Amino acid sequence: MTSKYKNMKTSDPKEDKEIEDIKQDEKVQRALSENSTVIQEENTVTLKKEVPFISVTAVIFVIFGALYYLIGWKRLPISSIYIPLAQKVVLAVMLISLVLLATRLLKKIFGRKIENKTTIFNFNRIADLLAALFILVIILSLLFANWYAAMVSFGIVTLILGFALQNLIVSFFGWLYILVRKPYEVGDRIRIGAVYGDVINVSYVDTTLWEFNGDYLSSDHPSGRIIRFANSKVFSEFVYNYSWPLFPFIWNELSIFISYDSDFKFTEDTIIRVVTEEIGEAMVRRVKRFKKILADTPVDELNVTEYPSVVLKANANTWIEVIVRYLVEPKNSGKVKKHLFEAVMNELKKNPDKVIFPNTNKR
Repeated sequence: MTSKYKNMKTSDPKEDKEIEDIKQDEKVQRALSENSTVIQEENTVTLKKEVPFISVTAVIFVIFGALYYLIGWKRLPISSIYIPLAQKVVLAVMLISLVLLATRLLKKIFGRKIENKTTIFNFNRIADLLAALFILVIILSLLFANWYAAMVSFGIVTLILGFALQNLIVSFFGWLYILVRKPYEVGDRIRIGAVYGDVINVSYVDTTLWEFNGDYLSSDHPSGRIIRFANSKVFSEFVYNYSWPLFPFIWNELSIFISYDSDFKFTEDTIIRVVTEEIGEAMVRRVKRFKKILADTPVDELNVTEYPSVVLKANANTWIEVIVRYLVEPKNSGKVKKHLFEAVMNELKKNPDKVIFPNTNKR
């Protein structure tokens, strides 16, 4: 690598401001909070805010728990006829308080993890609906003489419905997992299983991709098709996300073949020079900024090289394979690769005495 690029200054007020601007991005902040080596105190603060509500719920639970046993031991002035009903009411209050507490905590936790207000509203609505269903079951149990038998019957019905709607239920929990852990979100380029594309929608039960590559294409180009898959796939397939906010680049490779008689040093230097010029110093500076951001994470930033590199490999067909490796934004990989191939080939062809290609008579 030439000293021209090694000595480039990256630590100046303008660069520091650019890095700080990048860190202010919501996605970057979220990724940093998940990967930073600094201990985060937000969870503790959130729990402290909920202490009064948790304390009140605990007091209610203890008081009514004591009432339940006092009624059972006939320590209170209640007619024996009404003791079973009184115990049911007390138990129902205890269970309802637990349901309300769990719902409140879930909404708080999910609200911290989700930035989109529409998604938060939808989740809160679903959480309230589930809480209402649990409370309804608790209240209905009071109408039966044998509430235990009623709960068992309800459990059997729930079990049957669970088997019948298994895929839908798992996909719904997959949606919750996507909202909280964010293996991908709308706009990301991902590969999951055998499909590859840009996420354009994440619903309660499935995800929609705008496909890239596909059956009829060999390059990184939209196929024109959309793909829908169940959210449950996130539990059974590897998810490859090419849009990590802390490092929104991927390494790509371009290969060409030359003869053993070629000047390897000249070829390598020429390719590095051309690719560096075509990618541009703006791209190099962007990568350097994100390298500094990665320093705040467990990722070893020393493994990130912002400049292109060349590898020579002996190929089975008696030619030398020249591989140039470079960083590129995922959504521009196909366009950049085509542009770099044309630029590299045009430059190398200017020196046929030093770079000999397979289409010549020399070997």
